[in-house]
Amino acid sequence: MNSHIVILLTFFLLFLAGCATDPAKRHLYLSEAIQAESFMDEGQPKQAAALYQELAQSQPAHRDEFNLLAAEAFIQSGDSLSAKSLADLIKTDSLSAEQRNRLNLLHAQINLSNGDAEQAINILNITQPYNLTLTDQIIFYQSLAFAHSLTGDTLQSVQARIQLSPLFENSQQRELNNTVILKSLNLLPTEILLTQQPPAPDTLGGWMALTRLLKDSQLKQNKEQFQTNLAEWELLFPDHPAIDSEFLESYLDHSTHSFQLPSAIAILLPESGRFATAAQVIREGFMEAYHAQFEYQPIINFYDTSIENSVELYHQAISNGAELIIGPLSKTNIQNLALDTELTIPVLALNHIENLAKNNLFQFGLSPIDDVRQIVNKASHDGNHKALVLTPNNNQGQRINNHLTDYWQETGGTLLESQPYNSKKNDFSAPIKDLLNLDESNYRYKQLRRLLATNIEYTERRRHDVDAIFLSAQPQTARSIYPQLRFYRATNLPIYATSQLYNGQPNPSQDIDLNSITFCDIPWAFPETYPGKLSQQALRSNWQKFPRKYKKLLALGVDSFNVLTHLSTLDNIPYPGATGTLLLNQENRITRQLVCAKFINGKAVLQNPIIEQFKIISDQNSIYSKDYF
Repeated sequence: MNSHIVILLTFFLLFLAGCATDPAKRHLYLSEAIQAESFMDEGQPKQAAALYQELAQSQPAHRDEFNLLAAEAFIQSGDSLSAKSLADLIKTDSLSAEQRNRLNLLHAQINLSNGDAEQAINILNITQPYNLTLTDQIIFYQSLAFAHSLTGDTLQSVQARIQLSPLFENSQQRELNNTVILKSLNLLPTEILLTQQPPAPDTLGGWMALTRLLKDSQLKQNKEQFQTNLAEWELLFPDHPAIDSEFLESYLDHSTHSFQLPSAIAILLPESGRFATAAQVIREGFMEAYHAQFEYQPIINFYDTSIENSVELYHQAISNGAELIIGPLSKTNIQNLALDTELTIPVLALNHIENLAKNNLFQFGLSPIDDVRQIVNKASHDGNHKALVLTPNNNQGQRINNHLTDYWQETGGTLLESQPYNSKKNDFSAPIKDLLNLDESNYRYKQLRRLLATNIEYTERRRHDVDAIFLSAQPQTARSIYPQLRFYRATNLPIYATSQLYNGQPNPSQDIDLNSITFCDIPWAFPETYPGKLSQQALRSNWQKFPRKYKKLLALGVDSFNVLTHLSTLDNIPYPGATGTLLLNQENRITRQLVCAKFINGKAVLQNPIIEQFKIISDQNSIYSKDYF
């Protein structure tokens, strides 16, 4: 039984024994507490939270303790909103030192679920892990490591994991944690590993030296030299936790079967036809990223998919020495390549086909799935439950409508109605009136006037059973739709739009018509979230040559090169790219975490990023996961 509930039940039983509570009620309260803990053990935290809430209401003397248990159960279920509402009610005066530290840890987890890593770190810094149980100490250091990872402070994240390892009683957990340490440090440039390495025999210094050693081995492929260097490393760090033959052997064996940095890359893109301009933009972004750094510059060869079959080009590229293929771009070519040949070397396809998974096939594109999931998460996080959808009446609009419907229902939301609109028109009154049920209002008025046989004062009334509207529209179209929504009395409804709404160029005089619309987009669209020599501003001369609708593909090109050095760790360590915070899911698709903004006075103002909720997984199978928190 969980130590939290054991301690609380001890005091709870003493309280019940010393008061005039009815024996039947005492038995009921005890039974509910034990049942709640059983729900926790069985992986049903929401049911446990409900019972803890009942106990909090029925036992005022222990209300704060039971509310704390309920909030902890909610956070484990992924419901950070309910956890926060309870945590905010708890009065710390009645809590023990251990409980106050658990409350701090809970607030940190809530902040992490809302994407506020900085605030989570501030709270964790005033938390005393020595006052926590072993289980909570593990959660504490996992939280600290994850928070530092989100802020980009890799060394602090690794320090937290170094403190985490000894807490695990299971050797497999320690091994997984050590693997994450190496993968995290592998993201750092060699220069940082050299200049910021603490001297031997410091544990962090040992990990950093080992990471450099492994990097050199991967780039030079000299196994004999690696073994010599490894022996020298062991002499410098004789008590290091990585000096475990089973761990190193397992890690090195896994590395030989995982993605290896290629020395030669073939890029399959069309030079003519429908996708030629998109391909040219991607190519420019790729080459800008290639020339922007000097540590890794493989041989690059381009192949034209507009004149030859992608399968034939794949084998031709391999015969020419390619160790990785980037492309194709069109879904047809990707599908043909995946279905018509065995992929003996990895392929990073620059588009996404749903339900297409194959060994050695990675899919990476500006998929609307990521846009939709992000804006749905944002709307749900803001407390909305019932929604309307307005999308264009074309194939892409229908796909976005389907994704919105599916993901909104996944969050527990209700889709009341969706309406398509003709994006080639300027008058959107018909679909808007249908969406807001204004025609029904007009019909009821006519019926009432006929019944009373007299003229009566009438104002059209929109439906009032809706919390928010999802909108998919290009900027120019949205500037016409939104004023019409306001005209038809949707003034107080929050509007959430997909990334099509913004082209990355501030235009306050025109975007004043988009005021209060919230949308999510790639970090590259904002100078605050993606500065530097590959930023939108730095690459202005590149994207200005092309129609604006292709502009964001430049960021895809940038990431299609930069992600290569992170692909081996992308399944559990996010990479902050131009197109989003990137992670590799179980289907080998690179998913993108976007940033959200809201139009205020005609300007897109960044909001706090919303991170998909992570559940705590600390069993022997996983200590670091995309589902973490």
